[in-house]
Formats: sequence, structure tokens, C-alpha cells
Amino acid sequence: MEYLSLLMFVFVCCVLLTGYPVALALSGTALLFSLIGYLLGVFEPAFLYALPSRIFGILHNQTLLAVPLFVFMGITLERSKVAEDLLTSISQLFSRFRGGLAFAVILVGAMLAASTGIVGATVVTMGLLSLPAMLKQKYSPSLACGTICAVGTLGQIIPPSIALVLLGDVISNAYQQSQLKQGIFSPETVSVGDLFVGAIGPGILLVLLYVVYILFTAWRNPEAMPKFEINDDQPKPTTVELIKALVAPLSLIFVVLGSILFGFATPTEAAGVGAFGAMILAAMKKQLFSQLAYTGQSSVRVTSMVFLILIGASIFSLVFRGLGGEELIHSLFDNLPGGVFTACLLVMLIIFLLGFILDFIEITFVVVPIVAPVLLSMGLDPIWLGIMIALNLQTSFLTPPFGFALFYLRGVAPSTIKTPDIYKGVMPFIAIQLGVLIILAIWPGLSTWLPAQVYQP
Repeated sequence: MEYLSLLMFVFVCCVLLTGYPVALALSGTALLFSLIGYLLGVFEPAFLYALPSRIFGILHNQTLLAVPLFVFMGITLERSKVAEDLLTSISQLFSRFRGGLAFAVILVGAMLAASTGIVGATVVTMGLLSLPAMLKQKYSPSLACGTICAVGTLGQIIPPSIALVLLGDVISNAYQQSQLKQGIFSPETVSVGDLFVGAIGPGILLVLLYVVYILFTAWRNPEAMPKFEINDDQPKPTTVELIKALVAPLSLIFVVLGSILFGFATPTEAAGVGAFGAMILAAMKKQLFSQLAYTGQSSVRVTSMVFLILIGASIFSLVFRGLGGEELIHSLFDNLPGGVFTACLLVMLIIFLLGFILDFIEITFVVVPIVAPVLLSMGLDPIWLGIMIALNLQTSFLTPPFGFALFYLRGVAPSTIKTPDIYKGVMPFIAIQLGVLIILAIWPGLSTWLPAQVYQP
């Protein structure tokens, strides 16, 4: 009756497609199938006895404490107009060159990703500020929309990333499970800091490939991004103005990521420093007290949603394991031709396809805990696997029809922008992300070399 666990997985995916709240869908489905399994005599209720300790562990997890802090930092920066000043200065600097405005959008988006880590805030901010300017310069609507959506998703892979924090906790638990199953009792584990450092190389590569694509398009299809007509009434920003715009985000990036890279702070401690630094920047722009209520409420709302989903996912994973789902997945992977390569390829394909219909949080908390322990027990590097999954999850924000970045941009784009324009624009960037995924699969050292240098004894 192990196949009852797969039926539960399919059922919860169908419930999620109805738009029912994720946390309630996960926990409700799990409890329903636990009852069915109990009546059929294939589920032992003792599995549910572990639920209180699971919930207690979630609420006292020091790693997950970084989630509300990073969320607060990102929302504070977005509301304090730091992004607006940065985009205005850099776009004026580069917009006089063909493709320069698109390049400015990529550069600013990467800096916002490294300072906020929130996809929605980046896409909405860039959509409101840069999309009208790109359309005014007669950029192709699909190219403009695709660039903004793709740049917005950089917050998924460039640290500090909420996705990496959540994924790091899941991968760490999966790694410990795989070690115990192999009879290895080692205190070593995988930290969020490992994933942060490991994501730097792939994140930089992704930004560079975005720039290469823009330069290639400017050369191959110049009418898609006409050269800006110079107007003497719009002078270039002065060096002082540019430095002022760059100092705020760069200093915050250096403090947050630098403290992790140099071993001065854990990701959770760095998140606290980042949140405090964001408050200082907001106070310098006289936006702190006017926006404090909004940022506080928004942070609580997002954090509550994440933790409620995590509790629902814990119930789901307990019941899934009680129905024999983990053993079934393990046996299926062991019997696949091609061994670990085929198993990894199948998992990445499943995550990519689920990205069309599910959010990254749902995939992280539902799918990854099921497949990660099995893959890690096959000998895969946990940091490499975590970055591979993170890159794959990044595409879930771009893949139609339910890509969240597409929805965010659709909500702020003018009525002249058609939805097919947005879908068409993101296709080349989806191909680029899949290309980086293949590169990382061929050269895993792209994600594992730097953590080995930073954390070597």
C-alpha cells in the first residue's frame, strides 16, 4: 500500500491548483490520508506523536530566524526609495548607449537581489520605475518585460535569499537523515552559509549571461532596443550623485555577505545586522517612521505564511513517511537505469515541471524533503544539490502560466502590455537559466569550490 503515499502527493497537488490555502491543503490532505491509511491498516498513528516535537523544533530553529529578519530588511529597503535612487542614477549613466537601459536594469536588479532577496519587491519596483522608461525609449515590449521579470528572480539565487534560507534548513535535515541511514554519526552538517557562499558563483554567471544576451540582441536585433536620443536637457548624473546612490546598497551588501564570508557572523546574525542597517538607511532618507507600520505588518504577514506552510509540510512529510512513501521513492530511484545520474535528472525534471503550477515554497517544503535524503544517500554533494534545486526553483517564477514574477509585473504594467508579450519575453531567460543549470551539472565545482575555500580548517 506504499502507492497510497503517491496518491496523497497527487491529491495535494490537485488541491493546491484550486487555490486553497497551501498550509491547510498540506495538513488537511495529510490528516485525511492518515485516517484512510489507519482504516486500511497501513498507517501507524504513532507517527503523528512526533508532530508536537516537530512544531517545537520549527519554532526554536535558529536558522529560520533569518527569514523574518531578511524579509524585514528587504521590505524596508523597497519602501525607503533606495532602489529608486539607484535605478535613476545608473539608468541615466547607461541609457545613452544601445541596450544601455536594459544593462542598467540587470545591474540594478542584481544589486537589489543582493540587498533585499525578495522577488516580488524587486519585480514590482523595477516594473514601476524602469518599464515606462524602456517603453518610452521604444524598447520591444517583450524584451523589456522579460528582462525585468528575469532580473527580479535573481533574488532567488543571489544571497541573501529567503529561498536559500528555507532550502538550507531542508537540505541540512535531509543530509542528517541520509547520514544516519548509512550508519554515519557525524556532527558535520550543511548550513545556510554554505549555500550562500556556493550560490555566489552561479549567481554571477547568471548575471553575466543576461548581459551577454542583451548585448547579442542589441547587435542582432537593434530595432528591439533603439539607441537613446541624447537630450541636453537631461544631463548625466554627477560622480557624487552616482556614489551616493551606490553607497547605500553596496555597504549593506558588504556588511551582510562580508560578515558571513569572513566568518564574523552566522546567516541569522547577519540577517539581524542587515535589518538594522536597512533601518539606518531608511532613517537617513527620512522614511523609517512613516513606513515602519507597513514594513512591520508586511514582515509579520509573510513570515506567518512561511511558518504556517512549514508546519503543514511537517505534517505532510510525517504521514508520507508513515505510509511508506520514502521507502517507495528510494526503491524507485535504486531501480532506475543509469543510477544517480538518472535519479538526479528525474528529480530536476519533476521540480521544473512542478514549477509551472506550484510556488517555490510549496516545492521546497513538500518535494525536496521527499527526494533530497534519497539523492544525498547516493553520494551527491549537499551544497551542489541545494544550489541545483535553488536554480531550478528560480525558473518557477518565470514559467507560464503561474510564474509569480509574471503576475507581479502584470499587476504594475500598463494596459498596452499584453500578457503574451510577457510570456514571450521570459522564454530566452528561461533558456539561459536552464543553460546555467546544465553548466553547474557538468562543473559542480562552480558551487562547491568557494565554500571549500571559505570554510576550510
